[in-house]
Formats: sequence, C-alpha cells, structure tokens
Amino acid sequence: MSLVDRLRDHASEHRQGMLYDLMFAVVWVGVVSILFDLVFVTAPTWAYYLFMVAGIPAYFGFVFSLGQAEQANQ
Repeated sequence: MSLVDRLRDHASEHRQGMLYDLMFAVVWVGVVSILFDLVFVTAPTWAYYLFMVAGIPAYFGFVFSLGQAEQANQ
C-alpha cells in the first residue's frame, strides 16, 4: 500500500474528527487574535502567546466534552 493510499484511507476514516480539529483551531486563533487586537491592546506579547498555548488544554477539553456528548446520545 503506497503512502498516498494510506493518507487517503486515514483521511476518509477520520474526516469528521479532522474537521472538528480544524474548526477548533481556526476559531481559537481567531478569538485570541481579535481579543488582543481590540481588547487587550496594551498587553505584553507573552500574554498573547500564553493565550495561544492555552488552546492546547482547551482543545483536549473540547475533545473530551465532544466524546461525552456522543456517548450520552447513544
């Protein structure tokens, strides 16, 4: 099985999960960017990076809650 076939199989199996990951990333970066462009204008750069890094545990919380919601529906 070639690399292209394996990538195609992986993408077809995890299509919905990959879409959720992408949506979360785009929304998180967008919200943090808007906050620091409009609200926290005078905040230091390290605070901006700290909010971006906070997206990692927020992502895992999102995935956990999504899994709990899917389990409750079954």
